[in-house]
Amino acid sequence: MTIIALDTSAKAASVCLAREDKIIGEFFINTSLTHSQTLVPMIEQLCKNSQTPLSEVEAVAINAGPGSFTGVRIGVAAAKGLAFERGLPCVSVSTLESMAYNLLGNDCVVCALMDARCSQVYNAMFRVTGEKAERLCDDRAIALSDLKLELTKYTEKVVLVGDGAEIGFKFLENPPGNVVLAPVNIRTQTAASVALAAFKQIKQGGVLSPEALMPVYLRLPQAQRELNKKLGVSQ
Repeated sequence: MTIIALDTSAKAASVCLAREDKIIGEFFINTSLTHSQTLVPMIEQLCKNSQTPLSEVEAVAINAGPGSFTGVRIGVAAAKGLAFERGLPCVSVSTLESMAYNLLGNDCVVCALMDARCSQVYNAMFRVTGEKAERLCDDRAIALSDLKLELTKYTEKVVLVGDGAEIGFKFLENPPGNVVLAPVNIRTQTAASVALAAFKQIKQGGVLSPEALMPVYLRLPQAQRELNKKLGVSQ
């Protein structure tokens, strides 16, 4: 099966063409340009350079969240558009889970972190053993202080990944020796890792129709939370 995978969940954006056990090609960009400016040109250029027409693509995978509200919306909309046009199935991948696939080939606990602001991070924990990534907890929004306490429970190597990894590492102040930052080249989410996570879900029957594909935010946008606070509505 040939799939196209997308990531627009943070400042960087990437697209990947992949077949099972083979990455055909990937474009990654991390600039001040918006995803609406870069995503479609990257898809077109990747297909052209790899000589893989979109007609050969059999599924569309996307980091559906958590992440930047705007970025996630753009990525999901693009995935739905690609899938609707060709009647393709979609695969909704957790942004946090995709980052665990950056560490395949290692034996460690992966602490995936994205900046959620307000002294919080989006987080999930995974245990990577060779070519397998095992989820240890659900995706969540967690206070940095609570995460700091939780990390003390691990004795094995813990690798921090994601755009919130450096924030989390600095918050630890004097991190235990078993807690390390992932190297910068594998620290952020990428479409290639989305593809790897998607293939696992496809094998387990985890595909959606384009209509069913939706963003996953974990919490309400800041503006809505402020409005709810003024109205006395429970968060």
